[in-house]
Amino acid sequence: MGRDKIKIGNRLLGEGEPTYIVAEMSANHLQDYDRAEAIIRAAKEAGADAVKLQTYTADTITMDCDKEYFQIKQGTIWDGRTCYDLFQEAYTPWEWQPKLMKLANELGMDCFSSPFDFTAVDFMEQMQMPAYKIASPEIWDIPLIRKIARQGKPVIMATGLAYLGDIERAVRTCREEGNEQIILLKCVATYPTPYEDMNIKVIPHMAETFDCLTGLSDHSMGSAVAVASVALGARMVEKHFTLSRADGGPDGAFSMEPAEFKKMVEEIRIVEKALGRVTYKLTERQERSREEGRSLFITEDIKKGEVFTEKNLRSIRPAFGMAPMYYEEILGKRARCDISRGTPMKWEFLE
Repeated sequence: MGRDKIKIGNRLLGEGEPTYIVAEMSANHLQDYDRAEAIIRAAKEAGADAVKLQTYTADTITMDCDKEYFQIKQGTIWDGRTCYDLFQEAYTPWEWQPKLMKLANELGMDCFSSPFDFTAVDFMEQMQMPAYKIASPEIWDIPLIRKIARQGKPVIMATGLAYLGDIERAVRTCREEGNEQIILLKCVATYPTPYEDMNIKVIPHMAETFDCLTGLSDHSMGSAVAVASVALGARMVEKHFTLSRADGGPDGAFSMEPAEFKKMVEEIRIVEKALGRVTYKLTERQERSREEGRSLFITEDIKKGEVFTEKNLRSIRPAFGMAPMYYEEILGKRARCDISRGTPMKWEFLE
């Protein structure tokens, strides 16, 4: 596997392969293990190829401190809380994760996670997770990226907080470790993301700039942006997934419900079929439909020796006569035989 094709679990990603669709559980389990299992089962039913977790604790991702630095006030849905308080509510208990991964695998889905420190990487390796997702705020944590890259597995990077230079540095770090299995996800780290901020034209530009697979980590509402991204070359689409937004939770407000996710998957599969390939060959149906086009017909009875005029020769439907491109060439010439009205024009009718 290399830059053009990447394998996660048993699935290939790349040109000509189905879009890899990821259901992000995040904090939507609401600290209820049975709900976490229910989310995985619902994701499978909705058509997800993988479920994604997050591997951290409040103590591994931040510290318990009330100083202003740790107060969330960036204009998010979590403003007014401390980092520690938010992550204490949102984290996925580590003891759940092997069981959740086993369930996903039994259902035919992949399961991988976002690690947020070295201990999380080691834990994921113990579980033999098939890929690593680097969250937007970690894209400039070069030591973490280097450790992840050394595991030799696909590295999926969200770029929601990254300048171009941050992306370049993170990609270069992976490649310095001999890891070419890089997937860059266009992402905007606002929750939910306004549509006008999505700029999904970046997806093909990133693919060309960094010579790697690209995709979308989508925090906008609905499925329109995700579906459109596939037309622009997204090889992976990730959306937050919950059983019901009304159930609340840190990520509930911008997560997809099962019926919405299923509709998105169906629409993505339709777009994949419609994209097809570059060809000007007509299908059998199109070939038959050409008979509905225009051609030259005799529109008045013509006697032998009579001149073809604009009255007795017209371009009309259907397409059983000569092509209309010959119309002007025929006008003024004479008929070599009698021709009845409604006859398709042929070269043999000319003197």
